[in-house]
Amino acid sequence: MLRLAFLLSLCAAPLQALTLSFPAPATQTETVQETASSYRLPIAAWAAAGLETRLAEGLVEQTAWKIEGRVATLDLIAGLRQQIEAQGWRVLFSCETEACGGYDFRFGLQLLTEPEMHVDLGDFRYLAAENGDELLGLMVSRSSEAGFVQLIRIAPEQAAAPVVMAQPAPTPQEPAPPPSDFVARLEGAGSLVLADLVFASGSGELEPGTYPALDALAAYLVAHPDRKIALVGHTDASGALAGNIALSKARAGAVRKALVALGIAAERIEAEGVGYLAPRASNLTPEGRTENRRVEVMLTSTQ
Repeated sequence: MLRLAFLLSLCAAPLQALTLSFPAPATQTETVQETASSYRLPIAAWAAAGLETRLAEGLVEQTAWKIEGRVATLDLIAGLRQQIEAQGWRVLFSCETEACGGYDFRFGLQLLTEPEMHVDLGDFRYLAAENGDELLGLMVSRSSEAGFVQLIRIAPEQAAAPVVMAQPAPTPQEPAPPPSDFVARLEGAGSLVLADLVFASGSGELEPGTYPALDALAAYLVAHPDRKIALVGHTDASGALAGNIALSKARAGAVRKALVALGIAAERIEAEGVGYLAPRASNLTPEGRTENRRVEVMLTSTQ
């Protein structure tokens, strides 16, 4: 997965460096620093009485990033939360869109303005955290083509102004060429089962791990930029057709998301699900049902 790390550090000793990593290439769009300032950081959802906040005074820094590609806000906030907790921060409050309070919450929160920071009122996520005398707020949202993150950090007045440095992203390595048998089978038959994928029972999300079949498919698409594919999810015959179609499409969508994270353009990949309508084996045996639960890749290019 392509990653870009940012080191946010304070020059004075009492404050700890904070390293954040995003799931795709990112551009820092703006940083604003104010000394001898104050900020009311929301620590609860919007209510009829207004927005509950914690007042912090001192050095206030606001930084925004634009993340390339269609990045899900849930993926962004989950990854960032895991990183800040690993670095000693304690989450005080987190919410998403309507649970935050929608329009009222968003406009009760002081943020950088467009185009540096974009907030979709139908899809945003927020968290507040503390680490000693410091407070931190994260707002995550998206547009149709990019993700957006804003970090609000309030430090004690005695600290020197924060310095934000972007570390150069590691030069991506050329993907290993796909195995010759992978290419032969895909181009010869026009479709191929991605046999090593793992989904939790009843879940549309891929289990964390390394998948050689996905790596081979991504390498094939990099080597053949004119090719387009369709991912088709399949289930066994347990349960109703409508639910199985929804589950199979969700699994195909999860594979599509994984390929996009590996650098493949989203418009080259379709994701559909057909439930139990195209079995490869009998649904009367456990082995057959296992074989029927799969995601296939199909070449849709005609040249």
